[in-house]
Amino acid sequence: MAVDVKSEKLHELVDSQAQVEKLATGFTFTEGPLWNKSEGYLLFSDMPADIRRRWSEADGVTEVANPSNKGNGMTYDAHGRLLVCEHVTSSLVRMDPDGVGTNRKTLASHYEGKELNSPNDVIVADDGSIYFSDPWYGRMPVFGIERERELGFQGVYRIAPGGGDPQLLVDDFEQPNGLCFSPDESLLYINDTPRAHIRVFDRQPDGTIGNGRMFFDNIGSGVIEEGIPDGMKVDERGNVYVTGPGGVWVISPKAELLGVIEVPENVGNLNWGGDDWSDLYMPSTTSLYRISLKVSGNRLSYMT
Repeated sequence: MAVDVKSEKLHELVDSQAQVEKLATGFTFTEGPLWNKSEGYLLFSDMPADIRRRWSEADGVTEVANPSNKGNGMTYDAHGRLLVCEHVTSSLVRMDPDGVGTNRKTLASHYEGKELNSPNDVIVADDGSIYFSDPWYGRMPVFGIERERELGFQGVYRIAPGGGDPQLLVDDFEQPNGLCFSPDESLLYINDTPRAHIRVFDRQPDGTIGNGRMFFDNIGSGVIEEGIPDGMKVDERGNVYVTGPGGVWVISPKAELLGVIEVPENVGNLNWGGDDWSDLYMPSTTSLYRISLKVSGNRLSYMT
């Protein structure tokens, strides 16, 4: 079995015979997976290589954008437009759904006149508001372009449904990274990579967040080479899936570790795909992996 079982509850999510399948390899460091259901392909980022790629059963791997401004996290909004976190430009941008880069618009690049660090992960709420994390990995060699930071903190931001300047929601993370909502969007989970934990916040009616508290900690040691909390998603039942040592950690809404989906390389991110959104795609360092689950992903606006 491709899973390290910590609780029998995991068998409700993952079949005992499920296997992790390698779909492609030969990359530098893969990230930002995003399934396009209408066209049947997965977009993903090869960040240090500065290439955005796509994979499909029919065509295998092809290049979409080269260079890609070292794009990282991606999602679609409710209108099917692609949102990309770019390390080179320190921006969150919107473009056509194919990811080629046409009809490009910058949604966020500065906060109070200072350049953002490097937007990393992004999600869109049902009301159209956009949430993104802003660590400074994109100002480091390899993952971006080495340069001085203009902001003195690493935050998480919200852009209102009508657009406008980003609103700072929280600024006390060392490196905020993966983001995901609970299925009813009453909770926002945010992980902190070097601190190796996940915090959870109550989402307020005005879209802000409050009552931050620890959800799950000790997801490894925070050392990149050992596997770290990075990408993070939720399934339809509210279970949290987060990258970590050994693969993808599966954590119940009550913060119980149910098990680890074992992947032979360090996983950078993950996302739902397939006809019924029950395939979990896992870009992992040099390769792209997939496993089919018994549950499907929490339905974000672009998935419905």
